[in-house]
Amino acid sequence: MTFRKRTVSGGTGTLFTRRSALKIATGTAAASLLGAPALVRAQSGPIKIGHLTPMTGFLGTLGGWAVDGASLAVEEINAAGGVAGRMIDLMSEDSINPENGATKAQRMLEQDGADFILGEISSATSLAISEVAARNEKLFIAVGPRSDVLRGERCSPYMFCTDIPNTVMVNSVGTSLKQQENIAGKKFFTLTADYVFGHDLLTAAKAFFDRNDSELIGDELIATDVTDFSPFILKIRQANPDYVCLNLAGNQVTNFVKQYAEFGLPYPMIGFNLNTADAWAAGTGNLSGTWPTVWLHTLDTPESKAFVERFQTKYGKIPENHAWISYIAIQIMAKAMQETGGAATPELIEYLESGSEFDIMKNRPAYFRAEDHQLVQEAYAFSVKEEGTYDDVHDMLSLSDPVPAADQPLTTIYPSVENGACKLPA
Repeated sequence: MTFRKRTVSGGTGTLFTRRSALKIATGTAAASLLGAPALVRAQSGPIKIGHLTPMTGFLGTLGGWAVDGASLAVEEINAAGGVAGRMIDLMSEDSINPENGATKAQRMLEQDGADFILGEISSATSLAISEVAARNEKLFIAVGPRSDVLRGERCSPYMFCTDIPNTVMVNSVGTSLKQQENIAGKKFFTLTADYVFGHDLLTAAKAFFDRNDSELIGDELIATDVTDFSPFILKIRQANPDYVCLNLAGNQVTNFVKQYAEFGLPYPMIGFNLNTADAWAAGTGNLSGTWPTVWLHTLDTPESKAFVERFQTKYGKIPENHAWISYIAIQIMAKAMQETGGAATPELIEYLESGSEFDIMKNRPAYFRAEDHQLVQEAYAFSVKEEGTYDDVHDMLSLSDPVPAADQPLTTIYPSVENGACKLPA
């Protein structure tokens, strides 16, 4: 299948799309049908979304938040009449590992009638699901994986990524550290999750250290099932760094910071990956430093505050970042289906590549970059408040201003696509 991207040049150039070509080729009757309201040409029956996310294992806690966020979005959309005259049927299942995720994606598309797949947090499982989606020529909306590889050499015309990539997380924290003059001449010791996400994050971190005249004096790759971090903490003490930098994932972060606090080492922590559920789980007095995030419940916009209130009303708890990003991913797809009149894959791809903007409750709208299918949006850093300045663990994080600054293009913090590895069909 060939995908032709929408191009606009100076307001006077040619706007040629796959849909317009179809209208010309099939004559007046078809053109009339395509010009009809979405509701008229809607298909019957519910739109089925195959939702895969880890509900067990080291990312299992995060997957629970993802299910809550996606479910709330579907509930609200259906209560408002659905999309294109059809209700949404969300089928949520546990993706235990890459093999299990791929098998379930295949079954959802071939047997359960899923119109597309949405979800996942693990970068490794996302790569496996992406291959299944491509073979079936169906969309995969990758909600939580952060590896740059998914937007680079392993990108796919059928995959769109909504979370910020590793490079953006590094740049978000790095901007804060540079403002504090805590980069140049400093020595870092990194601990890295030993799978594709961690490897990719370490590559981005090394590039950042090199650009900013800092030194990486030690790095340890850590398997995701490791629970005793004492051997690594002893290596940190021997290395005597200026900063301990965490490139860990899921409950690895929580387990490490608790044990690190027990050792009482003087080296401050920073990190290039942390989900707020893991920060809360670390508890009062264990976590410190500066970290990146795609969203935090304290974000001061009317839309974000309203979402937090609705989520608390339904679930009786504050939403975590994976609840938010799953919620907005469903809302993005609802808008795309409403605009295209259904869940047909070619039309959805064309729409998402068109540069259409989406309100994702931040100061600036987001849009998908056609070249690599990355949702371009603001990011943030947050720091942990001094112990004793807050009463509740949900209040211990202080959010930065958006990154990049309001007068800079959003793409400033994203990997360049001009010479990038992603080669989508032209």
